[in-house]
Order: sequence, then C-alpha cells, then structure tokens
Amino acid sequence: MLPEPYRLRRRSDFSATVRGGRRMGRRDLVVHALERGSTDTLVSIDGPRFGLVVSKAVGPAVIRHRVARRFRHICAGLVETVPVDTDVVIRALPGSATATSRELDKQLRSVLRKMDLLADEGDPA
Repeated sequence: MLPEPYRLRRRSDFSATVRGGRRMGRRDLVVHALERGSTDTLVSIDGPRFGLVVSKAVGPAVIRHRVARRFRHICAGLVETVPVDTDVVIRALPGSATATSRELDKQLRSVLRKMDLLADEGDPA
C-alpha cells in the first residue's frame, strides 16, 4: 500500500500537475509529472507524491478499484527511485481494466524512464 505522505490529495495539486507538468502516455495509462518548487507547500515532503485518476470509462466500481489498487502497489515500489520533489498523476485508460499488473508496471516504468524520472534498472520481475 502507498503510505499517506506519498499521495496527492488536494484538487489544486492534481490540477497543477496535470496542467503544468509534462505528459506522456502508453497504451493503458497517461502520466503527468511536475517538479515541485521548494515554496509550494508549508510542510516539507520527504518523497515523491503520486495521484491516480481512474474514470468511469475504465469500468464499473469493482474494476476501477482493482485498477487503483494495482497502481498504488506499483507506486509504493517506486517511492525510493523517483526524485523527491516530484508530483506524478497517473490517469488510467480503459485498457488498464484488462491489463495485468506486470504490464501496468512495465508501462509505468517505461514512461518514467522516458521522462528521466527513473534510473535505468533491470527487469522489474
């Protein structure tokens, strides 16, 4: 599970990341990433923050929650490798409902690597 300090919660944080950040997509997801300035928050955060957007286009509630749980689990493993001052919003596309966790992990790592937010590493198996 993704610990509380590493989650994006406020609407303004989501909006700033989606509107002001870089965007890159894959078949089942779109990633928005924004480097936080040191003056953005009153409380310092000791790691990257991740937010999820899983719309009704993905499927019914049970499927949406399953997709969100998978992404939270993947993000928990990325906390140590993504730069500390980064906000990341992951938007699930309808194909994520049928994708395996391994495929979602591979796609997310691919995007983060391409955005220079993840160091090159071996296969995440």
